[in-house]
Amino acid sequence: MNPTIVARIAPEVGVSAKQVSAVVKLLEEGSTIPFIARYRKEAHGNLDEVAIGKIQERLAYHTELEERKKTVLESIESQGKLTEELRAKILACVQKSALEDLYQPYKPKRRTRAQVAKEAGLGPLADDIWNGKRVTASDEELQGARDILAERIADMAEVRGFVRNVYANKSIVKSEVASPRPAEPTKFEQYYDFSEPIATIPSHRYLAIRRGQKEGVLWVKYMVDREYVIDGIIGLLKRDGRDIRLAAEDAFKRLLAPSCELDVTVEKKMEADRQAVEVFAENLRHLLLAAPLGEKAVLAIDPGIRTGCKLAMLGATGKYLGNTVIYPMQKPAEAEKAIALIVYKYKAEAIAVGNGTAGRETESFVKATLKKLHAQHPEVPIPIVVSVSESGASVYSASEIARKEFPELDLTVRGAISIGRRLQDPLAELVKIDPKAIGVGQYQHDVHQPLLSAKLDEVVVSCVNGVGVELNTASAPLLERVSGVGSSLAKAIVAWRDEHGKFRSREDLKSVKGLGDKAFEQCAGFLRIRDAANPLDASAVHPERYALVERMAADIGTSVRDLVGNRAEAGRIDIRKYITPEVGEPTLKDIVAELVRPGRDPRAEFEPPKFRDDVTKIEDVHEGMKLEGVVTNVTKFGAFVDIGVHQDGLVHLSELSDSFVTDPASVVKAGDRLQLTVIGVDLARGRISLSAKRKPSFATRGGSSVASAKAPRRDYSTSGFSINPFAGL
Repeated sequence: MNPTIVARIAPEVGVSAKQVSAVVKLLEEGSTIPFIARYRKEAHGNLDEVAIGKIQERLAYHTELEERKKTVLESIESQGKLTEELRAKILACVQKSALEDLYQPYKPKRRTRAQVAKEAGLGPLADDIWNGKRVTASDEELQGARDILAERIADMAEVRGFVRNVYANKSIVKSEVASPRPAEPTKFEQYYDFSEPIATIPSHRYLAIRRGQKEGVLWVKYMVDREYVIDGIIGLLKRDGRDIRLAAEDAFKRLLAPSCELDVTVEKKMEADRQAVEVFAENLRHLLLAAPLGEKAVLAIDPGIRTGCKLAMLGATGKYLGNTVIYPMQKPAEAEKAIALIVYKYKAEAIAVGNGTAGRETESFVKATLKKLHAQHPEVPIPIVVSVSESGASVYSASEIARKEFPELDLTVRGAISIGRRLQDPLAELVKIDPKAIGVGQYQHDVHQPLLSAKLDEVVVSCVNGVGVELNTASAPLLERVSGVGSSLAKAIVAWRDEHGKFRSREDLKSVKGLGDKAFEQCAGFLRIRDAANPLDASAVHPERYALVERMAADIGTSVRDLVGNRAEAGRIDIRKYITPEVGEPTLKDIVAELVRPGRDPRAEFEPPKFRDDVTKIEDVHEGMKLEGVVTNVTKFGAFVDIGVHQDGLVHLSELSDSFVTDPASVVKAGDRLQLTVIGVDLARGRISLSAKRKPSFATRGGSSVASAKAPRRDYSTSGFSINPFAGL
């Protein structure tokens, strides 16, 4: 552990050096962030996962910086140009850009104009001009001398830092429509003649401009006050004269402006990427932690028109039971009968309908079918009908994971299974899908992909470990996200389970090939075993604290089994009696909380969305309409909301609240339900504008542009059916 690095990280994260040292030590020992945050609170002073993650990030940055310093020092020393003053400056660097500025004059260069001039013997002339001496030389010689001086100026760390700072804080991002001007409307029209200071431009606008530039719709340039920059360079040089100024102008235009502009735009892009990734991560976290329906039998439907609706029946634990296809639009009577028979035979408690094409029409058909079923056979329990997001289901159905789970099934049936399981347990199902395919990001394809992947993986791991995993039913993709497990151990756990049957205790994990003491330490507390002999195996109490709990139980005159889940008995524990240097108050409070509610799921109770039955497509949406919607994606400029028409509407930042809002995430999150007013519909662009205000600002006047576009609705009330055993499933 490098004490210098620790000292730098502490103020960056806003914690003490002692806390940083403790976290770094645990990380170097192979501990994971969830384990450190949950089970080593005394060591690091009760830091949360966010702070620990920042320490890990800054540790990597400063470790790389120190390694780069060694390389730079070795390079300059090999050239015989390393002075003690330069060594001290290099060692004092805390930013990579400052280090590279110091190294700039000593970097190996390709053949430059300055080198050509030096080879022509113009070095002394350049030195004379630099030192303010009067010189007599030809225009060609003076030009060569200025080439030498321009490179010398551009290589000065102070000058390069000044120019970079101007671009970072005073440049203007200017975008214009490219030529030839697009004939059709584009999503970049607001940037056809646009300018904003780079220091204040929001990340979403900067990324939008970058995308427009990449797609050839926009021309983008970065403007600075040229005279201000030249005057600043001259001031740093502390020398003047015609040739010096000409050299400074050349240094700026030819050498400094391109590289500093690139440095700043790359850094601005990374800053925008980081903000976009944080938005994506926060949306993903709320999506993964969405309330599960739980262990209930589910009939899953992947809607379709021409090819029919694919039905898959799932047991309460998600076990696949069978599939069939119905054609509600073409053969409504047969489709009604099939749904009724499946509900009757399998006692379905919920019906999950994918929200893609024909989703709302299928949902309406199912609800009408169930209504008639209840009227004719009131003794049959009627399942709830829930619209479920299909985002990523097709990606899963074609994945290697899906092929291994259901090698004999068609892609569409796998997709239906995924929809149904997502309703039962969103977290367990969504971990099988690349988070980038779920569609809750802001410019996710434009951001730095390694940064995005690392952050999203961090979120998935955090959510999985925060909820806990049932060891005897979890899939390998879910298990591999558990602290200390990983892909190979997850497969080994499943293989052990297939060979030996259920795990009866956490101790059985030690029998899994390749799962050693360190892996057991990291993962055991996050794995649950329902109905185990030791009730603590179903809780978040770590096995290393079982003896402590046994002591607690003995001290109050009860057994561990009678203590677990007993609020009254747990309330009798005086945690002060058990405080030691290794186990402090934070851990003891966690243990008592687990004893009260062992294995408690931190997710909310399930509540189905309430979409209007008369609004199933964008043509049904009209200005002034009142709707309930579910937030699907929060960005820096507003929130996208599912209102049940296959096209999310946008609640702009200015329409999110009656109060002033600067950050949408401060008032809304993915999964929230909002009461909304439609304030604009643009059929041509497929856009719906919504407001969460009590008194919204309407986007158009005189009614919606789609008032006459409402399509006739199918009447499902005429046909009937009778219940018989359904043999086709």
